[in-house]
Amino acid sequence: MLLRLGLAVVPTSLPRVHPAPIPLLQRTRSCLSRRRALLLPLSLPLSSSSAATMSAQPPPAPPVARKNPRELVEHGDARVDDYYWLRDDSRSDPAVLAHLRAENDYTAALMADTKQLEDEIFAEIRGRIKEDDIDAPLRKGQYYYYERTLTGKEYAQHCRRLVPTDGPVTVHDVMPTGPDAPAEHIILDENVKAEGHDYYSIATFKVSPSGKLVAYAEDTKGDEIYTVFVIDAESGEYVGRPLKGITCDIEWAGDDNLVYITMDNILRPDKVWIHKLGSDQSDDICLYHEKDDTFSLGLHASESKKYLFVESGSKNTSFIFYLDISSQGKELVVLTPRVYGIDTTASHRGNHFYITRRSEEFYNSELVACPLDNVSETTVLLPHRESVKIQDVQLFENHIAVYERENGLPKVTVYRLPATGESVGQLHGGRAIDFVDPAYAVEPEPSQFNSNVVRYYYSSMRTPPSVFDYDMDTGVSILKKINTVLGGFDASNYVTERKWAAASDGTQIPMSILYRKDMVNLDGSDPMLLYGYGSYEICIDPTFRGSRFSLVDRGFIYVIAHIRGGGEMGRKWYEDGKLLKKKNTFTDFISCAEHLIENKYCTKEKLCINGRSAGGLLMGAVLNMRPDLFKAAVAGVPFVDVLTTMLDPTIPLTTAEWEEWGDPRKEEYYYYMKSYSPVDNVKAQQYPHILVTAGLNDPRVMYSEPAKFVARLRELKTDENLLLFKCELGAGHFSKSGRFEKLREDAFTYAFILKALGMTPGLEASSL
Repeated sequence: MLLRLGLAVVPTSLPRVHPAPIPLLQRTRSCLSRRRALLLPLSLPLSSSSAATMSAQPPPAPPVARKNPRELVEHGDARVDDYYWLRDDSRSDPAVLAHLRAENDYTAALMADTKQLEDEIFAEIRGRIKEDDIDAPLRKGQYYYYERTLTGKEYAQHCRRLVPTDGPVTVHDVMPTGPDAPAEHIILDENVKAEGHDYYSIATFKVSPSGKLVAYAEDTKGDEIYTVFVIDAESGEYVGRPLKGITCDIEWAGDDNLVYITMDNILRPDKVWIHKLGSDQSDDICLYHEKDDTFSLGLHASESKKYLFVESGSKNTSFIFYLDISSQGKELVVLTPRVYGIDTTASHRGNHFYITRRSEEFYNSELVACPLDNVSETTVLLPHRESVKIQDVQLFENHIAVYERENGLPKVTVYRLPATGESVGQLHGGRAIDFVDPAYAVEPEPSQFNSNVVRYYYSSMRTPPSVFDYDMDTGVSILKKINTVLGGFDASNYVTERKWAAASDGTQIPMSILYRKDMVNLDGSDPMLLYGYGSYEICIDPTFRGSRFSLVDRGFIYVIAHIRGGGEMGRKWYEDGKLLKKKNTFTDFISCAEHLIENKYCTKEKLCINGRSAGGLLMGAVLNMRPDLFKAAVAGVPFVDVLTTMLDPTIPLTTAEWEEWGDPRKEEYYYYMKSYSPVDNVKAQQYPHILVTAGLNDPRVMYSEPAKFVARLRELKTDENLLLFKCELGAGHFSKSGRFEKLREDAFTYAFILKALGMTPGLEASSL
């Protein structure tokens, strides 16, 4: 399902997403790979003569979008959209492209005086990255698999080495290197595949059960419509013809068959197919067609690799089919029935399916098991708990690792399971994995089903991404890989805190805070960047992001507001920030900003805010509600034309998201959404400095939404502050595809923020 996310998740559907890492939930198995950087001194000031020359040149006039009024009527209410013409589904209208290029030219002209600073920030960010590196190798079958990056190269190589011995996987398992080690084999070099493409992304890389073949999903536009290729793992030669126009959800059903999902004309994943290698795609068999346009399909394999699970889900309901890979019939069988309000995910071990089940009564989920031969006979393993949300589970031959959330923080508890074939009962005596930071992120990593080792990813805002192997029998945890951060980075220089702000209704909102302890005063004089998201039950955990230190090492305080609409505090946290309670998301964010100001973390004059995608909706809403509270705002690929978009079922995501935002064809939702939709609430008032971004090929938030928002702001705002719009004409929701190209967006954003605060060398705030 496409969600309007930003990092996120492409499971059953693509949300309007942010770029932060998103947990690998069973129900939303991401097919976007998760890519996992002190600062050099500020640049020397420009000479006074150079600054004078720049300030003496009058700035160019901003682009003015022509008006072509279009009346939109619903429930007897007429809205006039002067900029509806900016929407072009083909993305080829010369007038639209000319306007977008004019906006890009205007932005480049007004940011020309910070180009040197942007380049230096880019060099800082890139300088923290160890460019030649490998992931923590994962042992599967007779090989270690891993990704390698090379100095100066934008993309990864997918590699493997033979395992020299046949012993069991343990936490002490290490891939041998050196002259006597088995030779490295490069299965696929993305740098070679990316040649000739402005955009290139491999979202899924799946090795067949025998290890002889590899299937990978390729996107060369950023529109998240994939082509799947199968290659021989040793020779790299193509096997059969590619599968075109599909999602990145693909799984092997034995060595001879692939199961995959296709989308309808609004990019809703609606059909699941099975493909026999060597045959033509037109001969593939459709296993299921989901005709309800509020539901979308997802696909994942059990950890045992014996079953595939097809989930059909909406925001409130999901049901599951399973496919027995060993069966000759290759037919889907119902595992959990379609019951409104019941949400299920599944996996398999031995003679039982394990099902996580959520309902209105069990809103934080319960874990049950049922026999393969009687799926209606369920045994509760972990009952529902009001204060603990079950977020994910990983099954092993003898253990289960349960990923939960309590009091807003992730936790992992490991239980030993009875021998296969024995009856199952409630889980008792679990062992919790300990974590040290006050605020942190933990996510499941791929692990080996037939081992006693669970692999997990850990980071905090000051702890670089780390991969650990945890022995579920002994409780021993071994660090397998920590990302090297160059440039003199020292985690002990930084402080992470967890604070709480009181919302307007008294609800306590958690915040994660990062700053450099020798560079902040905590007296209100420090600049701040406050980030928010608050949608889709997504948890924006405080992960490490190396680029942030280009602000933090300049004295910034960086804060994440974990506002309602997200999933940090459990299912009710999400439900209290959606539909007719969506405004809680916006007022929570405002309350966090006010709390930080009252407690002297910053002042209004030093407070900058940032959000992407659905977080861009947050930016638009709070800018309209409280423009006086912020100095500058960055709205990345923002979902800002909420009412018009959600009234149009021909736009990707609309039908699937009526359960998230509401269906404005119903009068109650129409007027509620109209009261906060950013495009509909721009008014004649002063706004802070604003940077808005978009991607021409974005399938989650159409480029026309931010374009219209900017046009409305230009028409109505009464200030002379910066209003810049930057549209990537060759990319989609996640900006450019190369690992260094992506860093340019951060560098540009930070240069804008520094310019807005008057912190650019040689430039005074008055020169804005």
